[in-house]
Amino acid sequence: MTTRQAMAPFLLTALALVSGLAACATNPVTGKSELSLISESQEIAMGRQAAQEVGQSIGYYDDPKVQEYVSTIGLRIAAASERPHLPWEFHVVNDAAVNAFALPGGFIFVTRGLMAHVNNEAELATVLGHEIGHVTARHSVRQISKAQLAQLGLGVGSILSSDVASLAGIASQGLGLMFLKFGRDAESQADDLGFKYALGQNYDVREMASVFETLNRVSATGGGGRLPVWLSTHPNPENRIARTQQRLDTLHRDLKNTVLGRDQYLQRLQGMTFGEDPRQGYFEGSRFYHPDLRFQLTFPDGWKTQNTADAVVAVSPGQDAMVRLGLAGQTPPRQAVQQFLSQQGVRGGDASDAGINGLPASASYFEAQSQQGNIQGLITFISYGGTTYGLLAYTAAGKLGSYDTAFRRWTGSFSELRDRKALDVQPARMEIVKLPREMTLQQFSAQYPSTIPIEQLAIINEVGGPDSSIPAGRPLKRVTGGRTGS
Repeated sequence: MTTRQAMAPFLLTALALVSGLAACATNPVTGKSELSLISESQEIAMGRQAAQEVGQSIGYYDDPKVQEYVSTIGLRIAAASERPHLPWEFHVVNDAAVNAFALPGGFIFVTRGLMAHVNNEAELATVLGHEIGHVTARHSVRQISKAQLAQLGLGVGSILSSDVASLAGIASQGLGLMFLKFGRDAESQADDLGFKYALGQNYDVREMASVFETLNRVSATGGGGRLPVWLSTHPNPENRIARTQQRLDTLHRDLKNTVLGRDQYLQRLQGMTFGEDPRQGYFEGSRFYHPDLRFQLTFPDGWKTQNTADAVVAVSPGQDAMVRLGLAGQTPPRQAVQQFLSQQGVRGGDASDAGINGLPASASYFEAQSQQGNIQGLITFISYGGTTYGLLAYTAAGKLGSYDTAFRRWTGSFSELRDRKALDVQPARMEIVKLPREMTLQQFSAQYPSTIPIEQLAIINEVGGPDSSIPAGRPLKRVTGGRTGS
């Protein structure tokens, strides 16, 4: 859960979709005419609004030099694309997942997790080119024309419903744009375009295959972070690496003098946060700590927990109950409860204003209708540190009695975090070391210890394994510090 305030709601009215219902547009990449429900101005407005939400809910990585570096590369590639006139923006978001995504209208994001796994500028250029390709070929526009965006959202567990969460004012409705899944043909086309765009800027496009190899290795280990990993949002054609080789085989151009950019890229990673940032919240068993927001909360034992970009959630072992904590703006607790209970489809009793651990709070039991059927639960709003937190707990109708005690204990555990050890926790950091001599990765790990397993060290350095030999003078990544056991 980030330290950002509650995000502005993302609104996409039916009118915006219907207004272009009968319109045809020429695809800038293929030159073919295609049916489009979204005009270019709507595409840009939609993307800009969602991009603002990304910045508010996930947050940008706090390093202006890294942001400028990525933006400079992206803007240079986009300027030579089929849609140079779009208001292109490129940002690095503060998430450990290895991913990148494009929003409609030219708003491109890469995670710091992806930055940590890429090893040169040419690789980064092919990733940015791929995402630019999704925009230039209008893949998002085609998907949006087919999908009902109101039903998109993040969820955990079989009963989680975005419409119920939104009633509490703590759900993200626009982040679904980040996770539009493109089909195999669209992904292949984006790969073709990324290859072409990177080559057009004189990058060594042989590195594109290395990116796909790394992404496959990361996905095999389960990845990390709050956002989905690459293969969750980019369906992976089985022949992706082979297709890259086919492009290279038919390329009538000498790549000897193309740009690799290893040293200039890796120097940007010096000191970069690696892995999950405990400052944005972390679990120790069932106890959740948030050092930056200075609160703690105990979740029910045995429940599956997850700290997402905009909320902390837990689902019961039977997948029939859920609790969810999120930011709910600055509305006073009593007023927030009244607003929740006054909405259509929600029935509740009298709100209770009993404080929780000395903090102003208001709560009420409720019944509501969701996409999964009728539910019953407890809604609580707590004011702390100038922010109101929404604690939503619910289960299927008729099961509230079984979960009532767990719901009330969870809600009642919200309190100020005072443990100095928890408050002072810091993330792991990347350090770049230039090898003084030829050595294996095992020898490197022994001389320059890291706080991550050697298997993970091999992945982030694109090295085959512990016994792989690495030439003298090559810069390698190591990871230091971080929370023990993170």
